[in-house]
Amino acid sequence: MRGPAKTRLGATSLAVVICGVLALAQPPQPFDALKAAPSTVEGQQQPPAGRGAPGAAPDAQGRGQGRGQGRGGRAGGGPARKRVLAWADTRNGVAQHESVGHALAIIERLGYESGMWDTFIRTDSNIIAAAPKRTDGSPASGGPSLSNVDAIFFMGHREVPLDDAQKAELLQFVRDGHGFVAAHVGLTALESWPEFGDMLGGRFDQHPIVGAGTIVNESPNFPATKHFPATFAFNDEFYQPKDLSRDKVEVLLRLDLTGVPANPALHLNGDYPLAWAKTYGKGRVFFGSFAHAAETWDLRAVQQMYFEAMRWALGLTDATPSPHPMPPLAGAPK
Repeated sequence: MRGPAKTRLGATSLAVVICGVLALAQPPQPFDALKAAPSTVEGQQQPPAGRGAPGAAPDAQGRGQGRGQGRGGRAGGGPARKRVLAWADTRNGVAQHESVGHALAIIERLGYESGMWDTFIRTDSNIIAAAPKRTDGSPASGGPSLSNVDAIFFMGHREVPLDDAQKAELLQFVRDGHGFVAAHVGLTALESWPEFGDMLGGRFDQHPIVGAGTIVNESPNFPATKHFPATFAFNDEFYQPKDLSRDKVEVLLRLDLTGVPANPALHLNGDYPLAWAKTYGKGRVFFGSFAHAAETWDLRAVQQMYFEAMRWALGLTDATPSPHPMPPLAGAPK
């Protein structure tokens, strides 16, 4: 190739290189898990092509095309990403929830594509130790542990097998300033261990209401709930908590029981907390009742709630839980 054609090709190649350099030099845009998700809270529309729609991809980028760029650090030389253990031991679960695997994948994707944390998904419980062991009692060879992760996302179901040493190490992990975020079935876990309920802030007391409901946002300034309106329609299997004290947790969302027929299974005198935040020692703890169905985890508002809950639990955003009594509904007689 000679003459003008060669010159044009060379100029084009140079322009491509320059554009690539400029693109890499651009600062990353703030991640918004709501941006490309397929559905809203009101109406809860189904994603267009199965439950795997790109509900949290920044700029609709595919897996591996976001700012994850592999484990350990952020693209562009930013600080090292946090490390999250997504733990869901369901061996003793009752009425197994098919959404658990999808929920773990959502948490992994939110961290990967935002570049904020790496997720290690595990369904065994031997890793709940500072120094995990193999089944023969010898030291485990690498992997996540309480000594090398910053927070836990938890969806264990019913009696999760932990020995006394593991239980003590888990509580100390949170007390020392790490995060613990539990979702839906996580409230049913470890019923025979009272200290776990103290750490989490409540225990499972069945789900007397299933289906359509109205949610009240009691804490519109908290990071995990600030994107929700004051009230909104939602359809779910709503877990009722027990052993929850509003003096110890900040209730973020509750189910509105106005107009709900009297039911002896409702035990909270008109209250029905669905999401709350608290501290435990130096650690940050969050629970959200959402969500039972796999497709509900594709709702962009649900993803945003857990994205912000994880960021808060990891210390990436600041908010101090403020316990308060149940406020009256706007317009309700005083």
